[in-house]
Amino acid sequence: MTKADLVERAADAVGPRVTKKDCGLVVDAFLDAVKDALERGEGIEIRGFGTFKVRRRKRRTARNPRTGEPVEVPARAAPVFQPSSLLRDRVIGGNASA
Repeated sequence: MTKADLVERAADAVGPRVTKKDCGLVVDAFLDAVKDALERGEGIEIRGFGTFKVRRRKRRTARNPRTGEPVEVPARAAPVFQPSSLLRDRVIGGNASA
């Protein structure tokens, strides 16, 4: 699913009262709010969906796959998503045949 698909679904859910352009602005505003919060190191919790967080990764030693030489990987911040138990159960229930 793409951002355009999300805008389409939002416009369909609201009905003819709101244009796709306006729904696109709402989707963009939401995504910008998530990005801004993560950039500040804050988390976002959406009940029934999940939590967006920034997790600190420690400095570590990895290996170059071609040469086998050790390579130092610096500490960094990484965005992570943790689904809620409701979302997890819904996904597992939807993939019972898989």
